[in-house]
Amino acid sequence: MNVERAEKLQAFLNSDPGDSFSRFALALEYLKLDDLQTARSHFEFIRDNDPDYIGVYYHLGKLYERIDEPEYAMKTYITGISIARKTQDHHAASELEQAQNELNTDDI
Repeated sequence: MNVERAEKLQAFLNSDPGDSFSRFALALEYLKLDDLQTARSHFEFIRDNDPDYIGVYYHLGKLYERIDEPEYAMKTYITGISIARKTQDHHAASELEQAQNELNTDDI
């Protein structure tokens, strides 16, 4: 994790806690650090407070898979696909559908 980058992102976030872009970038930095709980809390904050921020669904779903919560991953992908279709983001919908298809539904 680039400490300087994380500090800058945290400063942006402190000045505007609702800034999904800064929060998303910070969550990705925490993923690099393997701090999954902190990354999860940032991703979930975005999902709950800025549900049209489509990029969060793929990364949050993958995080859920990584921590062995496939049912949450599936729900996240399904919600993301719905929002991507609603906003006509075909690329995101396709990526989320692929992630959903790759998820082993036997684990759910």
